[in-house]
Amino acid sequence: MDPIRNPYAPGAGQRPPELAGRDRELEQFEVTLERVGANRPERSMVLSGLRGVGKTVLLNALRGQAVRRAWGTGKIEARPDQSIRMPVAQAVHAAVREVAHRHRDPDRVDAVAGVLKSFALRTSAEDRRPASKGGARWTPPVDVAATRGRADSGDLELDLVELFGDVASLAGDLGVGVALFVDEMQDIAIPELAALCGACHEISQQGAPLLVVGAGLPHLPVALAASKSYAERLFRYVSVDRLPRPMADRAWRVPAGEEGVSFEDDALDELYRLTDGYPYFVQAYGKVTWDAAVGSPIRVEDVRAAAPEAEAELAVGFFGARYDRATPAERDYMTAMADLGAEHGDAAVATADIARHLGRKPQSLSPARDGLIKKGLVYSAERGSVGFTVPHFGKFLRSR
Repeated sequence: MDPIRNPYAPGAGQRPPELAGRDRELEQFEVTLERVGANRPERSMVLSGLRGVGKTVLLNALRGQAVRRAWGTGKIEARPDQSIRMPVAQAVHAAVREVAHRHRDPDRVDAVAGVLKSFALRTSAEDRRPASKGGARWTPPVDVAATRGRADSGDLELDLVELFGDVASLAGDLGVGVALFVDEMQDIAIPELAALCGACHEISQQGAPLLVVGAGLPHLPVALAASKSYAERLFRYVSVDRLPRPMADRAWRVPAGEEGVSFEDDALDELYRLTDGYPYFVQAYGKVTWDAAVGSPIRVEDVRAAAPEAEAELAVGFFGARYDRATPAERDYMTAMADLGAEHGDAAVATADIARHLGRKPQSLSPARDGLIKKGLVYSAERGSVGFTVPHFGKFLRSR
């Protein structure tokens, strides 16, 4: 069929034409925005799940809801070994810009801008890195002087409390709020994660209209709980998982239907068998199947003919790129995980079993495990076990 009309969109964070299976999360966040707007207490939110399940897409969709309600919004993507001070300053600046032009008191807007500049210019020990490593200073492009003695102590938690409080108050003057969206939240260093949690805790006690919505890998809730004991009560946790069969069918059928194309039932059976309902795979296999099909309805033969191309693309871009980042020792560790996981559907594997499989002492494998966790290739599912952050990764390794 015509590839120009192909409706499927496999891409990092790219919204699919039909955001199937996320209605509940969108509806819950709509209620959250309503409650905060009505000065009702509400918790911030954390999304967690494997790679390829659509966390970033959902995060962006939630931000879109806040934008439509005229909230001030900003987004950051956390990175390992980088302080969040500058990214937060930039995101908060974007949020202030979205509400400031509607505010009737320019002096009040300038006062908040001065606090933001003060926060941005305060260089803490974590920020003292060369520009090439992400430590470049950034100054908000506003013609106001930095406010001395406000959000510039160098204590990140205290500074965030003061910054968030002032910015939320500015938005509250307009009957709206501020929402900060944080992707790859698990990459925030534990001390800074603790500071962010502490600031959210204080702001929520003040009843200020500010929300933090984070997204990260499955171990993110554990990391948050390790940073602050009350983190389990501070956020509403949402596990983002693969799509159940009806929602996966919807993700294939609805976009195709808008182009006047349908699927035979056995074609959908085969697509679900190949993808297990993981949203990235749903889009990837949908795209190549569309291109391979000769017409409507799309048949199971079309799916089978297209599958090798989808597998080849995933092997290079989705799986291979991650495998290539690992050291030889880390690859041996992942291969052992894949071998052991073959017996139980690539569920989490005990680290002691990996050591026995490789004929090594568990302690000697700690550097490989820690390196893989830092690179985001595996996560500590629970104490003494690890799992792949990427669905079907074990299958990919066994195929090698």
